[in-house]
This record gives sequence, C-alpha cells and structure tokens, in this order.
Amino acid sequence: MPNSYFWTSLFDSKPMTKLSVNVNKIATLRNSRGGNAPELLKVVSDIERFGAQGITVHPRPDERHITYRDVREIRPIITKNIRVLLE
Repeated sequence: MPNSYFWTSLFDSKPMTKLSVNVNKIATLRNSRGGNAPELLKVVSDIERFGAQGITVHPRPDERHITYRDVREIRPIITKNIRVLLE
C-alpha cells in the first residue's frame, strides 16, 4: 500500500477535474412525457447541490431537447457555471 505522502502529494499537486453535467437529456425526457416531469429547474438545482461545478446545455433551433426558454429560466438559479453550446 502506498504511503500517505504519495497520495497527498499526488492529489495536492494536480488540479481536480471539474464536473459539468449536461441536462439536455433531462429536458428531452420531460418533453417526451409532456408536462413538467422531471422538473428541470429542480434537477439543475440538485445537480449543483450534489457538487457539480457546472451545468451544460445545448439548445438546438428545433428545441427538441432543451429550449431557449429553459436556458433563460436556468440562468438565474445557477450559482457556479453554465456552459451554453450553440449550433
């Protein structure tokens, strides 16, 4: 088993990978069901609360996944980072 110095120096000297969760599939599921389940704003809030460093969205012109309205509603509740990929 490696000594604790090895693990400490290994993890302290390198930046950690940051997790950004793409919520397009959540929106797709909601859209296919009709209505608002799963509730996208709650999911986004939970993702951040669970420790993700960012949210990624990829709105498309046909809005079959996440909609531009969703992006406008998500933006004010994000406390960390939102990454919007546009086509």
